Amino acid sequence: MGDSMSLDVPTLFIVSIFVTTILGLFLLFAWVQDRSIRALAWWGVAYLIGGLAVALFSVHDLYSDSILVVIANALLFVACGVIWSGARLFHGREVLPLSMFAGANVWLFALLIPGIAESAFARIIISSATISTYTLLTAYELWCGRKERLVSRWPAMIVLVLHGIVFLTPIPIIIWLPPDHHLSAFSTSWFAIFALETLIYAIATAFIILAMAKEHTELIHKTAATIDPLTSIFNRRALMDTGRRILRRQMWDKQPAAVLMFDLDFFKKINDRFGHAIGDRALQIFAETASANLRATDIIGRLGGEEFAAVLPATTLMAAAIAAERVRTAFEKVAIEIEGYPVVGTVSIGAAAASDLNTDIDALLAQADKALYAAKRGGRNRVVLSGSAEEQIASVVASQKTATAAEEGLFPHPSLAPTDLVLAISLARAQIKPAS
Repeated sequence: MGDSMSLDVPTLFIVSIFVTTILGLFLLFAWVQDRSIRALAWWGVAYLIGGLAVALFSVHDLYSDSILVVIANALLFVACGVIWSGARLFHGREVLPLSMFAGANVWLFALLIPGIAESAFARIIISSATISTYTLLTAYELWCGRKERLVSRWPAMIVLVLHGIVFLTPIPIIIWLPPDHHLSAFSTSWFAIFALETLIYAIATAFIILAMAKEHTELIHKTAATIDPLTSIFNRRALMDTGRRILRRQMWDKQPAAVLMFDLDFFKKINDRFGHAIGDRALQIFAETASANLRATDIIGRLGGEEFAAVLPATTLMAAAIAAERVRTAFEKVAIEIEGYPVVGTVSIGAAAASDLNTDIDALLAQADKALYAAKRGGRNRVVLSGSAEEQIASVVASQKTATAAEEGLFPHPSLAPTDLVLAISLARAQIKPAS
């Protein structure tokens, strides 16, 4: 067994050199095809450095202290540091040069200590700890970026963690086994197993890296197709598609749903007076304010220019009015001054609710848009509800009864948060007028 495995070690070295070199060039070629993912270039270079390290190992005994083995180990640690740095770059974090070369520097410094330089097993402990640390740090970087939903991220983390654990195994063996058992534990046969595991790890990791890069690019393109680049919320197409699905589901479950239409007041004057940069900032502030004052289940998007819309599932018309009023008052406060300019921004809002199973998103937005223009005709900076006068009176009365019951300790309306109860009462008593 031992002889056959020792005969395989040179073959493993040759295969490892060619495989890591080819994979490194392959990753560099993938980077040339898509230079937006700089991590591919770093990972490609790491594989080439690793291939060079294996080539140096192949001409000397692994456990010797020759200068080539010393350099080979240092290059291997640099390759591990570059892979870790590539993972940081992949998630938009900065490279840490000192940490990237720390493994190689610790290795070279440790060899200046006589006790370590003369002990093959001390060198094995340092090598194992360094490789495992960089590998587990790379897995941690992937874990930190898990908000970007990539399916290939999870197998990548599993492979990295397993590889890190495998390279930790020599440490307890050296610590716990008697010295006379060390040589048998680290025979050529065991080294061949470690070399084979590393080769499999390198191949699997390279293909998973390419899968992650492909997923990342597709996600960027998908995001670009659905997100408004200025305000970072849904664009018109995404809002309509998502709103249509939400409304269909709400109607199927016989649940209420509502939409809000927003229009920033006198936006052209803001651009003319303060410049387009301040106008753009006003749009961003409104998107941030509206998102912060709506529920996580509500969706908001920019229809174009200064017009926005929101779809509110499980929401009655009066609850939608309360949410709209919350957004209106919040924006009025934060837009008094923008970037040091007295903008005094306000927003007009129209609200509409689905009335039957046949109501679609286009019809609902048209109703809300009619209410929005009524708000603008009525003096702007206000909320107007769509629907007939009878529907408005019924909605106001129902909301006032609900709010009053909640004040008396009875159950609150399911679509109203406790902090909205006072606002519900004030809106009900204000008798918000419907759009004509």
